[in-house]
Amino acid sequence: MQLFRSKWTPLFLSNFLGVYNDNFLKNCIIFIAVGWALPQWMTQSQLISMVSASLVVPYLFLSPLAGRFAVIYSKKKVFILCKLLEIPVLVVACVAFYFHWVMLAVFAVLVMGILSCLYSPSKYSLIRDIGGEHGVSFGSGVFEMMAFLGILIGTVSASIVSDVYNQWVVFSIYIGLAVLGFVVTRSIKAVELPEDESKEGTLNPIRFLIDSYRFARSHASVNNAIFGASAFWLIGGMLQMNLVIHCKHVYQASNTTTGMVMACAAIGIALGCWAAGKISGKEVKKGLILIGIMGMSLMFIVLTFFHLSLWFFILCVFVVAFMGGLFQIPCLSILQNSGLGRKLGDMIGYLNLLTFIFVLLGTLFFSLTTQFTSENSYAVFGVILAFCIFVTFWFFISSPVYWKETKAMLRR
Repeated sequence: MQLFRSKWTPLFLSNFLGVYNDNFLKNCIIFIAVGWALPQWMTQSQLISMVSASLVVPYLFLSPLAGRFAVIYSKKKVFILCKLLEIPVLVVACVAFYFHWVMLAVFAVLVMGILSCLYSPSKYSLIRDIGGEHGVSFGSGVFEMMAFLGILIGTVSASIVSDVYNQWVVFSIYIGLAVLGFVVTRSIKAVELPEDESKEGTLNPIRFLIDSYRFARSHASVNNAIFGASAFWLIGGMLQMNLVIHCKHVYQASNTTTGMVMACAAIGIALGCWAAGKISGKEVKKGLILIGIMGMSLMFIVLTFFHLSLWFFILCVFVVAFMGGLFQIPCLSILQNSGLGRKLGDMIGYLNLLTFIFVLLGTLFFSLTTQFTSENSYAVFGVILAFCIFVTFWFFISSPVYWKETKAMLRR
């Protein structure tokens, strides 16, 4: 099986361990640290919000710098250095948990977020360096699958550990997996293009966004691919937030049941990513983009206009997530295979920054919708449906290639 070929395994495993550690640390604080003596100005909800934001806010400010690192330095060396720095950061997290110092724990999450942001473009760019032009679809599919499995398993294991809390078990997981991640990352073998220090760049996020858009516009489908990959996170973020409200209000579900629904969504995305990579093989199947977004639209029509039994609802959520994986992977593969050379690092930094903006927009849409509809979860599904329809028409209008390839795939 290709997944276990030696050239891929270190990168896939390193990605899994990094995502797992981020989410395990974050959720351990959410599940465990909320029971500590918090500062007078901090509520439990504020702590949860602060911890969640600490992992993503660095992408707003540091994505341009991370992109430059992937252009002017060895991507593997950037990746290895950041994985090495994670070890002392998680030692700090252990100290925070030992003494119940909540702000130190939040600081550790923030630094983990900074490191993840700084090596993200280098990490993603290694997919093409390892797999070559014909390996980007498979590599991107399994790479994303491992990321979602890391999110899922990190979240679930944190909830289990919190119920039978033993600090030395938690500390062993923190340090052990950080060391393992460093060792695995060092074993990555990739053929990189020479570092390019000649190209000018900016570290101003707004200027970086404008310059990157203009550069991407001169390369076929790059802006479309980045828009699609960012739209995926807006849809996924709104869906995740709405699942909590919908399960509670419509099904009176327990937290455990709601967690199971979210787990099914994560598994669906992971399987969709794997399936997209498997279907694509050595090519980039642009037709999967419209199949994925139209599949999501159909499922959101069902979720918006019909009251479903709990089990059928879970099935629909799984299908939405699976279709999301089919939609996401060709977008990432188009970006990887656009012949950008070392500039790919900047474009992945651009993708990270735009994704953060889209996630914020999704949060805004969710907040406004729930505020004006008294937390009507069906209305939120309707807003997601409207956005999916917009994305569908965007890809229809932007280029006839997507529809031609979709029709060709459906005929087979």
